[in-house]
Amino acid sequence: MSQKRDYYDVFGVQRNAGADEIKKAYRKLAMKYHPDRNPDDAEAETRFKEAAEAYDVLGDEEKRAQYDQFGHAAFNQGGMGGGAGFSNMEDIFSAFGDIFGNGGGGGGGIFGDLFGGGGRRSSGPARGRDLKIVLDLSLEDVDQGVDRTITLKQHDHCGGCEGSGAQPGTSKKTCETCGGRGQVQRSQGFFTMASPCPNCRGAGETLESPCTTCRGTGKKVAKNDVTIRVPAGVEDGMRVRVEGSGDAGEPGAPRGDLYCIIREKEHKMFQRSGPDVMTEIPFSFTQLTLGDKVEIPTLRGTVEMTIPAGTQSGKIFRLRGQGLPHVQSSGKGDQLIRVFVEVPEKITKEQRELLEQFDKLESEKPGAKNFFDRIASYFA
Repeated sequence: MSQKRDYYDVFGVQRNAGADEIKKAYRKLAMKYHPDRNPDDAEAETRFKEAAEAYDVLGDEEKRAQYDQFGHAAFNQGGMGGGAGFSNMEDIFSAFGDIFGNGGGGGGGIFGDLFGGGGRRSSGPARGRDLKIVLDLSLEDVDQGVDRTITLKQHDHCGGCEGSGAQPGTSKKTCETCGGRGQVQRSQGFFTMASPCPNCRGAGETLESPCTTCRGTGKKVAKNDVTIRVPAGVEDGMRVRVEGSGDAGEPGAPRGDLYCIIREKEHKMFQRSGPDVMTEIPFSFTQLTLGDKVEIPTLRGTVEMTIPAGTQSGKIFRLRGQGLPHVQSSGKGDQLIRVFVEVPEKITKEQRELLEQFDKLESEKPGAKNFFDRIASYFA
């Protein structure tokens, strides 16, 4: 019999590793060596079992302290490693419910999407499926918040059978294949694996006579109007949840939810950065040189702003509180205004004469530099 490996070596962590690091390492190994991912692979089964034994010890503060002091000898009388006694997969799932999902089932948690719900059947009727849509909003919608009503295709309970799937006057009977358990078991190496019953698909019951309206599904497709209340300040990619607006669940179970993914439309004037908005506004050479009072467009109208004399092209001004609302707190962001010189494409003869006179006066100023000298000075 091969010598048992050090539990820290199993996870590839240092002996002072924190609980979160150990848990993360175990999840990684469990995903890699899970028997459903490695059918008929004895080596993978061994590694999966070894990781479970190691986590049974290192995931428990008291057991870990004993292991750090005495090593494997601390549990020599306890059977496998930390004394958990894992004889099959179900034991491992039960021991580490927080790792494998709700109630310890093999199909939940991190394995739910990968292995198709292959663990033990959850108790109670199944909740309805969640739905997802993309909601396009303008920057003005984001600024004010909006209520948007959409028509949505949903699965509702069939009116003919009230969601049971059985023809009125008939009932369901216990599945003969799984005896009502909803799952069947098979042996794989030294593990006993459980999978959904192929006859009843995990329900534990079969229909004597399926409903003719829904063909035994218990559901129908219906178009319903749903109002989505979007708070002010949401950002591109955020999700807004509308509780109970998803598909209907099994009889007695709640509906799923509707998730709205926010997609922000491009604005012709404003660019967004979190709660702040930025815009670029052109000014004439004389406005920036002499200074001016101007009306600046914002998301909520116009406000007056003073341009100081001698303002350089590219300077950024800030209008406090003229940005977007903070989605999770009070207050608003700012509006940033970048000014730049707008060069006229055509000028009159008189304008040209004045500009030439201005240029002459500039060049005659004491210590004046020509254009190339000014450029060279930037690199000096």
